[in-house]
Amino acid sequence: MTLVDLFCGGGGFSLGAHRAGFDVAAAFDIDGTLTSSFTRNFPKTKLFLRDVSKLDGKTIHSLAGRPIKGVFGGPPCQGFSDIGRRDVSDPRRQLLGHFFRIVRELRPTFFAMENVRGLAYSDARGVLEEALKEVSDRYAIFGPVILDAADYGAATRRRRLFVVGIHKDDGDCLTNDDVAAFEKPASSVRSAIADLDDPAPLGHDAFGFDRWKIAKKGRPFGYAQLLRAPDSVFTSHRIMRHKSDVAERFATVEPGTTDKVGRHYRLKWDGQCPTLRAGTGADKGSRQAVRPLHPSDPRVITVREAARLQGFPDEHLFHPTVWHSFRMIGNSVSPIMAEAVLGAIRNRLAMGHQPSSTKEQQ
Repeated sequence: MTLVDLFCGGGGFSLGAHRAGFDVAAAFDIDGTLTSSFTRNFPKTKLFLRDVSKLDGKTIHSLAGRPIKGVFGGPPCQGFSDIGRRDVSDPRRQLLGHFFRIVRELRPTFFAMENVRGLAYSDARGVLEEALKEVSDRYAIFGPVILDAADYGAATRRRRLFVVGIHKDDGDCLTNDDVAAFEKPASSVRSAIADLDDPAPLGHDAFGFDRWKIAKKGRPFGYAQLLRAPDSVFTSHRIMRHKSDVAERFATVEPGTTDKVGRHYRLKWDGQCPTLRAGTGADKGSRQAVRPLHPSDPRVITVREAARLQGFPDEHLFHPTVWHSFRMIGNSVSPIMAEAVLGAIRNRLAMGHQPSSTKEQQ
């Protein structure tokens, strides 16, 4: 099935789609910085830097170049985030409606939308319900439902809202059991990043990425083994060199507690990472999000450690600049979560319509 990714960003949702067995024909986003490595990560997907609010179904179909069977994406969430201002006048809130408008115009077999859990709060729920009116007559709607990436094997706690629709002509509504079939125990911080300690430096490539090679001996944890590149080479692991007084302060922070000055949470080797935040772009003040502290070193985590915790493989590229890379990761759908949701959709579509008697037996 050929899919389209709206608001693609750094490609976490697209990565999950590929892992679930889908083909992503085209991806759309307005931000050239956050999509700067998209075509290197997904060379077979056409990337278009476009304002989604100004796109229509006919244009998207033409640009994709083939029939579109699925639409997925995470409209900008800043206007709904429970840690942000939740500004009702934020124009980005309107992009949610454009996502569903495009679904209505394209009439794909299914859609999957991801957003922050704040979209389900009383002051925003009406926005979602109004947007869903665009598609509710044609699609069997599952959600909104809050899912946590850690419940599907990730090494981070990341609770996000999902809404899935399957065209009533093509299959039955997704169920909780369909998604629960992909549940697995959460991975630990140790299983995600322990093998990244003391890598061999390889310099920089032509694009400005710092390169490293895993030097730690022994078999990695299963989680890390799935994310390692075949040659054990990875990028974006520059260690932050803090001032001596800051490093000394970080050294006193116990795992599982928060630095009282900078509000940095110290990771626990056998726990999960809290939700990684994105920070803001230049248009909103260029504020960096607070990064977690390494479980044992007196420093914040690196980009690659954050990527591992989120579920990105070592071959996935971000941006040569640390700030932009963390924005990419913090804004992304966890690829592990995306694979679970889209895999559940794929299985449901493979089942097609079921007679009522079959449903009752299940």
